[in-house]
Amino acid sequence: MELQARNGTLFIIDQTPNGLVPTVVFDWNDGLFDVTWAENNENVLVTASGDGGIVVWDASQSRGPIKAYKEHSKEVYSVHWSQTRNENFVLSGSWDKLIKLWDIGQTQSLATFSGHEYIVYSVRWSPHIPGCFASASGDQTLRIWDVRKPEFPSNVIPAHNAEILTCDWSKYDQNIVFTGSVDCSIKGWDIRNARGPICELRGHQYAENHPLYRPSRHYNAMVFTVFSPRHKCFKYSIIPKPIIAWDKLSDSIVKAPTRHKTDCVDDGISSANCTTCRVFFDLLKHFYV
Repeated sequence: MELQARNGTLFIIDQTPNGLVPTVVFDWNDGLFDVTWAENNENVLVTASGDGGIVVWDASQSRGPIKAYKEHSKEVYSVHWSQTRNENFVLSGSWDKLIKLWDIGQTQSLATFSGHEYIVYSVRWSPHIPGCFASASGDQTLRIWDVRKPEFPSNVIPAHNAEILTCDWSKYDQNIVFTGSVDCSIKGWDIRNARGPICELRGHQYAENHPLYRPSRHYNAMVFTVFSPRHKCFKYSIIPKPIIAWDKLSDSIVKAPTRHKTDCVDDGISSANCTTCRVFFDLLKHFYV
């Protein structure tokens, strides 16, 4: 498990019989806002930095970063390593409204994707389609891109009427993308026909800061985990798997408890004193995440 802090510290945490224990700690000279693991090396991570750079770390070395790139003019808010085989590319999304494509074996970025009109909060590679990724922005759009055509997105979806803070692809359906917004909703989109969402989940009282789509291997359900910025604690929603009954999804939501105790720890790891957190993590024991 990796955990990034706002004071420029990267914690690499191991799960032991005695609980979660930081095994490696790296400091940086600016805030770190996101982190992604390499797909071709279990020790390599890339972080998004507040100084406009992306920083490459090796957990097996204690001397600090092995590389640092700085091309963005403002904070980098999102990074993601390619999920498809034979690709070792990294994406970065920034407050400068740009997205950059990187190969950490090169000395500079490979391409720049422009078009968003506000902060790029989230970039995510498709786990199915080589060279395809999604981006979510404060300009209220979800955009789908092809790395072979950086001049313009292949699809622009006006997904919300507020800033979109995050997006994530379906693990089993290459055409489905989910978005989370300041409007407190999570929406699902079929990129082949995005005239309207295929589902919409409501019930959270605060912005959907980082929902992660994780389908269950054992049950006919999907789990969304959402970080609650107010009490720094996790909430969840469960809906049936999107197989046939798209129009019935919103009628099948099982809502999580909506109130958290205020003694949840500040780093986002669930406190044993929080009833909602205990319910959430007990639930996750039964799901493939």
